[in-house]
Order: sequence, then C-alpha cells, then structure tokens
Amino acid sequence: MTAPLGGTPSEDGEFGVGSTPETLRHWLRQHRIEEIDCAVPDIAGVARGKTMPAEKFVKLDPVHLPISIFHQTITGDYVGFEEDGQQLYAESDLMMVPDLSTIRPAPWASSPTAQVIHDALWQSGGPVEIAPRNVLKHIVELYEKEGWRPVVAPELEFYLTKTNPDPDYPLEPPTGRSGRPGAGRQAYSLGAVDEYDKIVDDIYEFAERQYLKIDTIIQEGGAAQLEINLLHGDPVDLADQVFLFKRTIREAAFTHNCYATFMAKPLANEPGSAMHVHQSIVDIKTGKNIFTLGNGEPSKLFFNFIGGQQTYLPEAMCLFAPYVNSYRRLVPNGAAPINVEWGYDNRSAGLRIPVSPESARRVENRLAGADSNPYLALAASLACGYLGMKNAIEPRPAVVGNAYRNDRQLPRGLLESLTAFEESSLLHEVMGKRFSHVYLALKRSEFEEFMRVISPWEREHLLLSV
Repeated sequence: MTAPLGGTPSEDGEFGVGSTPETLRHWLRQHRIEEIDCAVPDIAGVARGKTMPAEKFVKLDPVHLPISIFHQTITGDYVGFEEDGQQLYAESDLMMVPDLSTIRPAPWASSPTAQVIHDALWQSGGPVEIAPRNVLKHIVELYEKEGWRPVVAPELEFYLTKTNPDPDYPLEPPTGRSGRPGAGRQAYSLGAVDEYDKIVDDIYEFAERQYLKIDTIIQEGGAAQLEINLLHGDPVDLADQVFLFKRTIREAAFTHNCYATFMAKPLANEPGSAMHVHQSIVDIKTGKNIFTLGNGEPSKLFFNFIGGQQTYLPEAMCLFAPYVNSYRRLVPNGAAPINVEWGYDNRSAGLRIPVSPESARRVENRLAGADSNPYLALAASLACGYLGMKNAIEPRPAVVGNAYRNDRQLPRGLLESLTAFEESSLLHEVMGKRFSHVYLALKRSEFEEFMRVISPWEREHLLLSV
C-alpha cells in the first residue's frame, strides 16, 4: 500500500505540513488521481467546496468561497448576516487553504479522486472565527496554553434504512442477507452485523483505502443500527475522521441501494443514534494523563473536569443536539441520558467513567447525537471541561444505580436549549462571540421553519376531534 499522504512519508505515514508541490505530485501520481474535492465542513458538518483537476490543485493556491457557506441553514436558507442593525458581511470571499495532512483518496468516486479538508481564512490570513474546524482548533489552543493536550475517542452510531424518496413516509430497516428486514433489540449480535456484511465490508475497504483506522464495528440496539468506534487521538484529527467517515458510510450504503442516516432519532420505536465521546487530558511535557496521580488515584483536575461538564454541558446542549429531532432521542430509559450525573461504568448517566487502566482514566460524554457536527461537539465538550479545571469546579457525588431516577437537567427541546446557550456568556467567551451569534441565528431560523410544518400526529388527532 502506498503512503497515506504524498511525498516521502514520515515514520507514522504523515505527509509533512511543509511538503512541496513536487512531493504532492508524486503522491497524486502514485494514486493516479485526476480530480480533487476541496472540502470545508460548514456549521451543520456538511462538506462544502469545489472540485478541480489535480494539475490545478498542485499549485496549492487558496480556494475562494463566499462567507455565506457558514450562514446557511440545513434547509438552505441564509441567515445571521445582520448584527445590531448593520450588515455584518458583504458576501465577501474567504480563502480555503488545504491541510495536506488530510489528503485521502475518495474510493467511491467514478474517476480517481482525492479529497482534502481545507481551513477557512480571511483574506488577511487570520482564521475565520465561525468555521467549525477553527472553533475546535481554538479550544485545543486554550488547553495547550495550560500545558495540556486533550485526547478523544468518538463512537459513532447510525442506521441503515431502505431508500426513502418520499419524506412523508416513515423510514424502514433494509432487507438483510436472510431476506428479512433488520430487527431491533439485537445489541452486540454478530449475526445481526452479518445481515449487512456487504455494506460493512465496503465500509472497511473504503476506510482502508483512505487510511482511516476503525477500532470496532458493532450492532447496536436498533433495527439495522450499527456503531463504529475510532481509535483515540488528537481532537482535530478525530473530528476530521468523523467528518470523513460520515461521507464514507453514506457512500458505502448507496452502493447497495440503501441509506445510512445519522439522524438522532430516525425510527419512532427504536433507540436514537449517539456520538459518545471519550475524553482524557495529558501533560504536554511528561505525556502522562493528568486525571491520574502518581499513586494511581484520580486527581483533583479529573473531578474539576467532571464538575465543569456538569455545570456547562446543559448550557451547550444545542451544540450536541442541534435539531428538533435531536431531542426525541433524549428520553428516560431510551439508551440516552436526561441529565449530567456521573458514575463509574454507569451507562444511565450522562457522564460515564469507563473501566480502564489508571493511565487511561477518562470521562465519556454520552450527550452528543450522531447528528451533531463533530468539530463543534468536541469543541463544546472540551470547553466545558476546560472551564471546570480553570475554575476548580467540584462535581456532585457520583450517582449509584439508575440515573434516570434523578431529575432531568437537560433541555426538553431546541428552543429551550438555544435560550440556555444564549444566556451563557462564559461559553460565548470560550467558543467565540461571533460564532455564538451566527450559530444561534441559524438554529432559531431552523426552528421557525420547522414550526411551519403540520405533522401527521396533528392531522390524526386534531383534524376531526377539536
């Protein structure tokens, strides 16, 4: 197998940041690449960008895209340009600069194609504050200033469904190799995974050809619901991987005439899909986990990190549950949390401390949905822990037993969640005031548009009864 990234790879296979057009051409020739997808993740985590011939890309000139790509709702509307009665932007162009460490083949493409994630910069060269990848980089920089390096490992759940061209009809599980539709309540069943072995095989193949490393794939509790676990590492790199994996999994499903969906709650009577995030922090100088003392006991910073998550995660909930559908997942006894209690190896709590060696002590955030933007979900989760450590916030005592018996501490819906985030001035400071303003404007617009839709429930129960 050729090196994942061009030129002369380093020992770990990385393509150097200072790589030249000559080494890039060598990598493109190795993979016979003809076209490049120049991608940037928008607020929703959707890939925006341009496709260009490989011979043009090797010049490494910035790609120019309008600022409006970060002002577009999931439905395609543009909002958030007005602030204090003044037009904030004049639809000016941004520079999208390629991060060559992210270059990978796109194995599903009809012609030999590579994809490269780009960073959004102002024409002056500074980072665009509302670009999700830059938001996450900013949070990582806050940790670095303290001498800390965050380490994360996401677990991404998703459903396979039959194709559904008419959104008025509910989704259905696809037919497996047995000739039967997928069935729920089959968590960890190897046989259930094998029902869709051809799709799983393609996911593995596409991942290998992109040099994306999968830890495990398992069957989850829902009908045709799978989970992919990624190896732990740098937050920006892992967010990039989730961003790429979502595209990869969708493309693998398309090749077998079905959908892969990351909706938080796509099927009414099945559990929702989450993106659980394991988090630990290491000391940059020593490389040791700061959550563990020399004697193996948990450190004060470990508890402060939990305290920060308990305090601020509810205020940041709109970043973990960004759509009206997201809150259908967060119900009691639905394999998703309703509060931010913490407990040792307790999956009913919003914050779980997994069984692990002392050197790998970590906190699992179980709040985020699979529909969240990975850059923003990781940024928000780490920001809450950071505030806890900086302000020495003490957590509540660990919960024992069923955390669903404790009070609900999370917003019940998107509007309530947006209000909590709008009132959180400290989170605005950490995440960025300009980003927070634009994000709130986008999500309020999406909520208002949803409120114009009349649901089947309303027609069924209200049409002839009220």
